[in-house]
Formats: sequence, C-alpha cells, structure tokens
Amino acid sequence: MTRLARSALILPLAASLAACTSLDPGPDRSKGTRADVFLSRIARHCGQAFEGRIVANEPRPAKPDAFDGKTLTMHVRGCDDPARQLRIPFHVGDDRSRTWVLTRTGNGLRLEHDHRHADGQPDAVTMYGGEAADDGSAERQAFPVDAGSVAMFRNAGLDASVRNVWAMEIEPSRRFVYELGRPDGRLFRVEFDLTRPIASPPAPWGG
Repeated sequence: MTRLARSALILPLAASLAACTSLDPGPDRSKGTRADVFLSRIARHCGQAFEGRIVANEPRPAKPDAFDGKTLTMHVRGCDDPARQLRIPFHVGDDRSRTWVLTRTGNGLRLEHDHRHADGQPDAVTMYGGEAADDGSAERQAFPVDAGSVAMFRNAGLDASVRNVWAMEIEPSRRFVYELGRPDGRLFRVEFDLTRPIASPPAPWGG
C-alpha cells in the first residue's frame, strides 16, 4: 500500500475517534433521572436510623435553640412506595414532631415538612416546603420555598422563612445532609453518619 493510500485511511479514522471522545454523553439516564437516582440512594437505607451532628449554624443564634445539646436522629421509615415517596422522621431529643416527606412529582422532587403535636394533630405550620428548581444531581437536590409556604409563613409571622431554600445531600453508605439556607447568610446543616446505623427510635408523633 502506498504512503498516499495509508494516509487516506488513517486521517478519517483519526477524525472519527476525535469526534467520539469530544462528545459530552450528558447525565447517565440508564437508571432513571437524577431525581430518581437521588431518591433510590436514600431508599437503600429504608428501615435504618442514624445519628447526626450540626456542622453549620450561621450566624450563631444569640440564645440556645431547640437543637443545642440534643441527640439528632433520622429514620428512613416510610418506604411503602420508595420510588414515589419517602418519609424520614427527624427526631430532636425526645421531640418527635418533625418528618421530612420526599415525593416524586412529574417534574422532579418535592420536599415537605410534616409537623405534628404529641397527640398526633398537625401543627398550624406544617407541610411547607417546595419543589426542586432544576434537575439537581444524584448527590444533591435543592428546594426553594413555594408560594403556598410563603403565605403560610407570613400568616404565622415567620417572615424570615419566606426566602428559605432547603437542600438534601446523599452519599450512599457514607453521609446524609439536611440543609436550610437563606440569601441573608443563614445556613443550618445537619450531617448524619450512614456508616453507623443505630437502633430505630419510636415512631414520630402522628405516624
């Protein structure tokens, strides 16, 4: 084969390889959307409970808040239909009033906060939250406050909360993070150690 013929074969092959390596494959959809993968990563821990610690609380409150000195526990408990919804009670010491509710919607994920009294009755401020603003990632989803929750907060005199953005992060078998942030610099993060499951706590109030 002449040198000219070899060049005619090699150049198209090189161009083809370069084109293949430069293509961005985008997100891996083989196991569903990012929202699906995120939800499934939490669902791997269904039935398990974990202890957490506060890793950010800024600016530091002038007075002790409800979380200071308390044992923080999350329990991936509500797993009847894990591809559609997960219910995760968040206990603060003996206070079992809080449950995070993650629901798969037509557009992605929705986070709601189910707050109850000890007798199981809903709190006046409950089921607030928001839908993920974008696809997020398999590791992190953020939930800006929705209009219904803003109205609820204003009606309750909780004006600081009308700009809330909640977020959750999951590294399977390593850590789970719950976060509350605001544009004014407020940042609250609780990190749970997924490497050390603990005994399941009592059921949440009303659950």
